[in-house]
Amino acid sequence: MTEKRIRWLLVGVLVGQLMLLSAQVRSEDRNYSVLEASMLRLVAPLVRAVDGSAAAVSSLRGRFETRKALREDNEKLRGELEAMRRDRVETFGLEQKLELLSKAASYAQSSGSPPRVADVVLLDYGSWQQTLMLYVGDQGVERQQPVVTDAGLVGRVVVAAGRYAKVQMITDRSASVGAMIERTRRQGIVRGGERSFLGMDFVPLQEVVKVGDRVLTAGIDGVYPRGIPVGTVVSVRPGGELFHRISLVPAVDLGRLDQVFLLQPERVPPDLQTIDDASR
Repeated sequence: MTEKRIRWLLVGVLVGQLMLLSAQVRSEDRNYSVLEASMLRLVAPLVRAVDGSAAAVSSLRGRFETRKALREDNEKLRGELEAMRRDRVETFGLEQKLELLSKAASYAQSSGSPPRVADVVLLDYGSWQQTLMLYVGDQGVERQQPVVTDAGLVGRVVVAAGRYAKVQMITDRSASVGAMIERTRRQGIVRGGERSFLGMDFVPLQEVVKVGDRVLTAGIDGVYPRGIPVGTVVSVRPGGELFHRISLVPAVDLGRLDQVFLLQPERVPPDLQTIDDASR
C-alpha cells in the first residue's frame, strides 16, 4: 500500500470517528445529536430548493394549461362573433329588401302585380344609348316590362335573355313615356334628352307649367302604369307656336342604381283587342 492511500485511509477513519462521536454527543436538551443537526442544516436547503422547483414547475404547467384554455375560449368566441356578424349581414340584407319592397307597394297596386327585385350588373349611361343589364334569376322576364325603383321610373325591358335582361332607360334619346304634370294633370310625352336630362313635349303654351312641378306616368302608352314619378321640371321655355319646351331632371339618380323592381307589362284586354281589330 502506498503512502498516499494510507493517508486517505487515515482521513476516512478520522472522519468516521468524528461522525460517531458527534452522533453520541447530545444537545443540551438531549432531543437530537450534533450529527443530526449538522445533517439537517446541510440537507434542509436542498429539500427546500427541490420543493420550490417542483412548485415552480407545477405553477408553470398551470399557467400553460390556463393559457391553452383561454386560447380555446378565445377561438370559440371569435367563431361565435363571426357567425353573429354573418347573421347580422344577412338580416340587414333582408331588412333592406323588405324596405325596398314596401316602398314599391304602391307600384304593385297600380300595375296589379307584385314587383320583383333584380340586380343591376352593368350600367351604360355614357353613350347615346343609355341602357342597363339586369340579372333577373330563373323566372325570366318579358319585353316591355316596366323597371322602377322606390324613387321612380327607370325604363323598360327591351331584350329578355334567360336570366338576364337589357333595359332601355328613359334618358335614352329614343325612349318615350306617356306622362302628365301632377299639379294640373296635363298630359304629354317625355323623351330622353341631352346630358341625362328629359324633355316633355306637346304641352300647350296656354298651360301654366312651373319649375318644380312633378311629372308622373299617365298610363296612356300601354307600357307604364299610372302614377310612377318620372322627373321634376327644371326649366320652361317657349318651344314654338303651340307648345312649351320643358326640361326635366329624372326622379331616379341613374348613376347610383344597385337594385331595381320589375313590374308586369300593361296588357290590353282581349275583348278590346277584338273590338280594335274589327274597327280597322
